[in-house]
Amino acid sequence: MRTVGAPQPNNEAMPASSRSITVLGAGILGLWQALTLARAGHRVRLLEASAEPFADAASLYAGVMLAPEREAETAPMMLRQLGREGVALWRNLCPALKTNGSLVVAAARDRGELDRFARRTQGHRLLDAAEIDVLEPDLKDRFTAALFFPEEAHMPAPAALAFLLAEVQRAGVDIVFGVASPGEEETVIDCRGLAARDALPELRGVRGERALIRTREVALRRPVQLLHPRLPLYIVPWEDGLYMIGATVIESEDAGPVSVRSALELLGGAYAVHPAFAEAEIVDLGAGVRPAFPDNMPRAIVREGGKRIFVNGAYRHGFLLGPVLARAVADYLESGATSELIRAEN
Repeated sequence: MRTVGAPQPNNEAMPASSRSITVLGAGILGLWQALTLARAGHRVRLLEASAEPFADAASLYAGVMLAPEREAETAPMMLRQLGREGVALWRNLCPALKTNGSLVVAAARDRGELDRFARRTQGHRLLDAAEIDVLEPDLKDRFTAALFFPEEAHMPAPAALAFLLAEVQRAGVDIVFGVASPGEEETVIDCRGLAARDALPELRGVRGERALIRTREVALRRPVQLLHPRLPLYIVPWEDGLYMIGATVIESEDAGPVSVRSALELLGGAYAVHPAFAEAEIVDLGAGVRPAFPDNMPRAIVREGGKRIFVNGAYRHGFLLGPVLARAVADYLESGATSELIRAEN
């Protein structure tokens, strides 16, 4: 067991409704819960089963594209508004967030895919080849049209998680690694993902695979999503020449190594965006399994009159909706307020 803590907030400054709360799981949902509840004046302890930060976190395999408009293309309508709120909360918290927007492109033969995507999304502007060249010079002459989503943002997953962990510690949360079970706390917020399936049998695992490559031959300023009838993918610029390539969504709970087929598809997609990616160094190929409810929307499930709250089912939306879920839970504990993200059970 390893404890990482900071001085607790002054109890005299806490509101009368202050609670002792234990948050289980230090992934993206658990970190946002701990931070938001601590800032609301509660006494918070964060327990993580793994001995080291993020050792078993599916969050590490995320693209961390805060993209409510693009995600709404295949998600319920409420994701768009909730996602916009999530982007605003990230902007207010994290100065390192990259706010360059994002591009959606397609090969000329797949122009129909781009037109379809445009009809199903909002908040974008259609660019011609000259305008693409201005935004992304390294894509000059690669695509004749693109959709630009100016309000979207991104950040490397390791940096985002490390930033949140530091903010949680700074907020006075007692953080304990190597411990999975709470004691007799007043309130428990369970953010353990698939580890909570004994209490949430409707959860399923969804495998996501990604490649990390490094090159100095391509300099993208924002995420680029490539549309394709069979395998759409995205390329996210991280730091120091690193690019994260992802988008595989496989109905499987296998957390094993990336298959040859997936690796070829991911790397081939990157090559289709820019041939210079062919000379990139492969830094890592990895896979994570994300928890999901049947409708692929995360939520907070309230049981025992609010003494135990399960925040789960992140699917692809953990980074985007993590702050919104945390605010919803804090509001519920404060006033009993419910929303589309809160489901109360006996």
